[in-house]
Amino acid sequence: MPRAGLTTDVLTRAAAELADEEGLGGVTLAALARRFGVKAPSLYAHVAGERDLKQRIAVLALAELADLVRDAIAGRSGREAIDALGRAHRDYAVAHPGRHAATTLPLDDDAAAASAAPHHAALSRAVLRSYGLSEPDETHAVRLLGATVRGWTDLQLAGGFARSRPSAERSWRRAVDGLDQVFTAWGSPV
Repeated sequence: MPRAGLTTDVLTRAAAELADEEGLGGVTLAALARRFGVKAPSLYAHVAGERDLKQRIAVLALAELADLVRDAIAGRSGREAIDALGRAHRDYAVAHPGRHAATTLPLDDDAAAASAAPHHAALSRAVLRSYGLSEPDETHAVRLLGATVRGWTDLQLAGGFARSRPSAERSWRRAVDGLDQVFTAWGSPV
C-alpha cells in the first residue's frame, strides 16, 4: 500500500534535491527512503527503480532549465542571446549541480518523449536565428553552442577556473565574442 503523501512527483523533487546536495551518484532508493522514513521497497509503488528515478530528475531538470533559458533569451539576439543562454545554463548548474549532471543522462524513449530536450534545441536555434544560418550550418552551430556552454559549465563547476588569470568572466566574454564571430562568418555569403 502506497504511503500517504508519497507520489512520483514528490519523490522526484526530493531526489532532485538529494542530487543537488550529494551529487547524482548519491541518489539511491535507500537514501531517498531514509528521507521519508520508509523502507526502500515501498518506493517501487511510485518509481520503477533508481534508473527511472534519475531519468525523472533529468526530465525535471531539462524542463526547469528550458524555462530559465527561454526567459533569459527573450528579446535578445546575436551576441546578447548567446551570452544569456550561457549564463542561464551556468547559473542553473551552480544552483543545482546534481540536476545539471542529470541533464546528460541517456533517456529511454518514454522519458525522452516527456522531456524538454527538443525544446532546448529549438531555443538554441532561436538564439542563432539572427545569424541567418541555413542547414547544415545551423545544426553545426547548435552543436558548437551546446558543446561550448556545457564544457564551460562543467569546467566551472569542477573549479577549473578558480585560480586562473585572467578572470573566468573575462574569458567567458571572449568565448561569447568568438562564437558571435564564427556564427556571423557562417551566415555571411562566401
